[in-house]
Amino acid sequence: MTLVIGLTGSIASGKSTVSKMFTELNIPVIDADNISREVVKPGEPAYEQIVDTFGDSILQEDKTLDRKQLGKVVFSDEEKRKQLNSIVHPQVRKEMLAKRDYYVSEHYSAMVLDIPLLFESKLSHYVDRVVVVYVSEETQLERLMERDRSSREDAEQRIKAQIPVKQKAAMADAVIDNNGTIDESFQQLKDILHEWNIVY
Repeated sequence: MTLVIGLTGSIASGKSTVSKMFTELNIPVIDADNISREVVKPGEPAYEQIVDTFGDSILQEDKTLDRKQLGKVVFSDEEKRKQLNSIVHPQVRKEMLAKRDYYVSEHYSAMVLDIPLLFESKLSHYVDRVVVVYVSEETQLERLMERDRSSREDAEQRIKAQIPVKQKAAMADAVIDNNGTIDESFQQLKDILHEWNIVY
């Protein structure tokens, strides 16, 4: 039996760091963000739909999506965000499930679906257990502003577009408190896997 672990958190909570830790432990990770980049490449069905819906202003000179520009459009308008999600999400899910089923058929002891919006998109039924990467709201805000060089207002708007990380932690099977050092977070992950009898 393969244990399918859902990994999630909130923007700038350090989920990518924890995702790399799973990889270091030889547990395969399927990254929804990577897949979402693949499905919006020029020539893909989702790309054509996005350009039809949002126009050429969201394209860079080389005709690839200007993700920052598209982000500005959808983060300030919930209807447009829903429109974008309705184009991208079905394609991402299809790819993700195909990859998940492959690892299950290969009898891995565990594998990870790294899904930033696991709860927002109501995808908990894709996984057996959920791990949430948690940081305090102040840390989250500081990290996001630093990472994206964004204003406080922009960062707050992006954080508000998601379920609060405290709420996600309450819905999880396990929580990694990522306010400390990387080593501390890694140890927490190993403890969780040990508790779940995952051999890595």
